[in-house]
Amino acid sequence: MQRLVNFHIAFTSNGTDSDLSVSFCGLANLNNRIVGGQNAPAGFWPWQVSLQTSSHFCGGSLINNQWVLTAAHCFPSGSASGVTVVLGLQSLQGSNPNRVSRTITTLIIHPNYNSETSDNDIALLQLSSPVTFNNYITPVCLSATNSTFYSGVNTWVTGWGNIGSGVSLPAPQTLQEVQVPIVGNRRCKCSYGASSITDNMVCAGLLAGGKDSCQGDSGGPLVIKQNNRWIQAGVVSFGIGCAEPNFPGVYTRVSQYQTWINTQITSNQPGFIAFTSNGTDSDLSVSCLRALPIATTATTIPITRTYVSLITTTTITTITTMKRPTTATTTKPTTTATHSTTTTAKTTTRPPTATHSTTTTKITTTWPPTTTPKGNNKCNV
Repeated sequence: MQRLVNFHIAFTSNGTDSDLSVSFCGLANLNNRIVGGQNAPAGFWPWQVSLQTSSHFCGGSLINNQWVLTAAHCFPSGSASGVTVVLGLQSLQGSNPNRVSRTITTLIIHPNYNSETSDNDIALLQLSSPVTFNNYITPVCLSATNSTFYSGVNTWVTGWGNIGSGVSLPAPQTLQEVQVPIVGNRRCKCSYGASSITDNMVCAGLLAGGKDSCQGDSGGPLVIKQNNRWIQAGVVSFGIGCAEPNFPGVYTRVSQYQTWINTQITSNQPGFIAFTSNGTDSDLSVSCLRALPIATTATTIPITRTYVSLITTTTITTITTMKRPTTATTTKPTTTATHSTTTTAKTTTRPPTATHSTTTTKITTTWPPTTTPKGNNKCNV
């Protein structure tokens, strides 16, 4: 049975011109989308941007007429030199009559961004000049500090990333959209491990798998509609594979950064709207202590993580092997891990997005496992 959730809207005024920003943000006049998993028509997601050098490598979202929100991991070098921000884009190939491009004058990466844990994976880009709003270029509203997102609330994620692990978006590479429900942090920790999911993150996806963001979507928006406004709840950050069962996508929780964003953008500040889920969050009753069958023979679970650069000749692969217990009476198995890394020549200066592939045999231990696989967005090539 589907739980009904009521929402209310609250507007915030912080600094100069924030009321003006709220009056413009989150309006997608051409969007009446109610289902997902397909090409997005032109103008449906007018805040979506593409970050490009010689090709697309990350997404982002327009938050006022001169600033873009994206992921910190899209800029591992700490420099935005040579990067172009493309707005009003429908497809990466072919004609785009609404296309507008800008260079970047300022890159601000969150000072507490941790590339190892992906915590605070958020960054701001100042465009070289303001853009003019129209049906194809409009800023998104941002979720305010007091926003809450309960399990099961439907969201949308958009981007030009792969349509599966290692499967590129086919020509003409039209912007994709998919609808995915929020997965509460308690449940998400059951999959990724308690220390891997922080309060600065929000998860979304189907636990059965099949719908997710993927390589190339990094930095793009996870949005949710409230009344007639679209509010950005998350920034595409990391995950295990793409659309893998029990591993929803992990996003930077935008509502945690209202103060930080307004500190960086002191004029024409973005519009912040509080998204509040009423009722009781089912995630509060989630427990990870559910037992799975114990194998009578040893089970080996290879976990392969692959980082692919924008140049296809560059690949770094890390393989971790976890050995499961051989006895049926063990409830908390010990885990040993071995690591081997092979690195080819590093031939690119632009940050690649990360793709992750996970191969598992039957898991036979208590939940969660002692050693938990974690996605990785680190573009260290």
